Amino acid sequence: MSRFTGRVAIVTGAASGIGKEIALRLAAEGGIPVIADLNLDAANKTAAEIKALGTSKGGSGDAFAVAMNVTDEAQVEKGVADTIAKYGKIDILVSNAGIQIVKPIVDFPFADWKKLLSIHLDGAFLTTKACLKHMYKAKYGRVIYMGSVHSKEASKLKAPYVTAKHGLIGLSKVLAKEGAEFNVSSNVVCPGFVRTPLVEKQIPEQAAELKISEADVIKNVMLKDTIDGQFTTTDDVADAVLFYAAARNTVHSGQSAVVSHGWFMQ
Repeated sequence: MSRFTGRVAIVTGAASGIGKEIALRLAAEGGIPVIADLNLDAANKTAAEIKALGTSKGGSGDAFAVAMNVTDEAQVEKGVADTIAKYGKIDILVSNAGIQIVKPIVDFPFADWKKLLSIHLDGAFLTTKACLKHMYKAKYGRVIYMGSVHSKEASKLKAPYVTAKHGLIGLSKVLAKEGAEFNVSSNVVCPGFVRTPLVEKQIPEQAAELKISEADVIKNVMLKDTIDGQFTTTDDVADAVLFYAAARNTVHSGQSAVVSHGWFMQ
């Protein structure tokens, strides 16, 4: 039996990037990923891709797509309710949905500040709250938040992102204490730069803001503090998420793992 056989996992922002990799990996080990994404067409495409992989090599051959704007409480509640109606439980939540906006604090529009915090923090809170009542009832739950090295460290031009990612550590620690009696654990995975579309978009933006070349952004900004000049991969991040998702008990609850080629060492 695989690690996640029969486990139902809601993964937000799972139609692409890191979220999609996590969903694929969960399914490959017997899990049933619920692809929760703002883009329902893309979510359905990812779910179909997982189903097409079938049950060979221990895969579940099952996935379910739901439309979810994580900042909309009604949509979050509906996505969770639809998952319960179909599978009767939610074992794992991976709160992964996120965006990035880069500007210096002095020029940062308040609307953009609120938008970014809402997606990262309100989204994490609303999805957690919606899943918890089912996890508590089942006396089982594994909640993993997608943090960042910026949960521990700061960079220029990223005030709301750094603030939000630090905030996820706090939310996770509170959930670890509240959820322990119900066998619900809580963790944060903190990747370095992963070359997803979100990061690709930042390269020319930061080049323009800092007045340097895109190559210099990669070498001297993004990867400057790594030990080997390497980007973290979606597979690396999924390894850490699945480690926490497979936890047999709450021994690691409240902890965070940095996955970054040595950028920020705890």
